[in-house]
Amino acid sequence: MDNALLVGLSRQMALGHEFDVVANNIANVNTTGYKADNAAFAQYLMPGASDNDFTGTDQRIAFVQDRASWIDLGAGSIDHTGNPLDIAIDGKGYLVVQTPRGRRYTRDGTLSINANGTLVTGDGSPVLGTGGTIAFQPTDHDVSISPSGMITVRSSNGTASVQRGQLQLVVFDRPQSLRKDGGSTFAAPASVNANPAPPSTRVVQGALEKSNVRAVVEMARMIEISRNFSDISDLLQQEGDLQRTALKQLAQTPT
Repeated sequence: MDNALLVGLSRQMALGHEFDVVANNIANVNTTGYKADNAAFAQYLMPGASDNDFTGTDQRIAFVQDRASWIDLGAGSIDHTGNPLDIAIDGKGYLVVQTPRGRRYTRDGTLSINANGTLVTGDGSPVLGTGGTIAFQPTDHDVSISPSGMITVRSSNGTASVQRGQLQLVVFDRPQSLRKDGGSTFAAPASVNANPAPPSTRVVQGALEKSNVRAVVEMARMIEISRNFSDISDLLQQEGDLQRTALKQLAQTPT
């Protein structure tokens, strides 16, 4: 296949991946605690050739290489809901949750109390405190969560405040090594250490952290990707037409 077609195809494959990333971001624009993905690309020089190794003007061919995707871990805006079991994390840090796949980490603070009295996330995973799972009594009411993550309730007699646990908040020494394990949940490789969140990290009760996806920017990116893909398709079509015309001319019998 002609080099121009191969180069164009490599660019279209990269654009296809970038389009998928942008489309997924837009689909999660309203997902609480979601962190946007981005695509990273690089130039790939075809091996087996080098500059000035040829007597003519041939040079190394540059292709587009899809290197990886990376996560934008920037904070989203905080939306006040008034629900006492909704929390947002102001600053660095993640909640720790227990799943069948092991411990996972999230900034989605859509919490609730299940039928067993355990504090859980929206998908039913128990939220871990500094002493394990956090359990409530059927008679508990007036749940209060302090900026440090301490959870207190009113007991059955309504006069005494009782502590039910403190939310475990952690940060990572290499946060970019986290990998997504669901819409707003992350898994940490064994080589990445989880450490207690700094004192500057605050828990905001009655609020949720929205997705950090910038919808307008992502829509503009999608339009740009679509146009670039279409432009390359046109160029490849023109290149193919030129080749067919050249073959027809060469196949003609001289008169």
